[in-house]
Amino acid sequence: MSRRRTTAPALALALLLLVLGVLGVLGGAGQAQAVGYRYWSFWDLTGGKWTYATQGPSTARPSDGDVQGFRFAVSEDSQDASRPRGTADFASICAKTPAQQGKKRVALVLDFGTTADAPSGETPPRPRTACARVPSDATTADALASVAKPLRYDTNALLCAIAGYPRTGCGDQVSAAKPAASARPHAKADQHGPSVGLLAGVAAIALLGTAAIWQTRRRRA
Repeated sequence: MSRRRTTAPALALALLLLVLGVLGVLGGAGQAQAVGYRYWSFWDLTGGKWTYATQGPSTARPSDGDVQGFRFAVSEDSQDASRPRGTADFASICAKTPAQQGKKRVALVLDFGTTADAPSGETPPRPRTACARVPSDATTADALASVAKPLRYDTNALLCAIAGYPRTGCGDQVSAAKPAASARPHAKADQHGPSVGLLAGVAAIALLGTAAIWQTRRRRA
């Protein structure tokens, strides 16, 4: 008899804990701790669109007429990296740099990023473009050095600074709270209504509530 009397309170307690658990999950889903890196990313302009370069600037050898870009920002990886801003084309960037025999012209877009991505105490310079005229066998690093000194590299040949920016640091790790994948504005789950997990949780709550009511009525009867 005592076991039957305690069933309803136990179910009610389980119901309460489940509700609190679901609310906790929903409340915490909007924020996730993400780890990013503050660095210069390297891009190629292909078909009017920026694509993440498959080689580093010290090994890439652009052709005459190529447009390449650099962007300083905090990114998690190449999929998350920020592209250079603004419109860029070879004709406009290199309009005042005539061709020369035995040399090539490479249009460079240098985007120093935003204040939010800048290291503490530093202000990013304004974005700019430059036309590098270099020997035909020059690398992107050679082209960059001809128009944007001083450059700074680390011991692993990672590009740390362009035109002296930033003054210190190189690929520093940065932690920041940002929306979790399931809570981002463009997440598919948001576009198609509640997730399966949420619906299952609501169904479980309803089921427990019904069971609790049934047990209470049965005990009274």
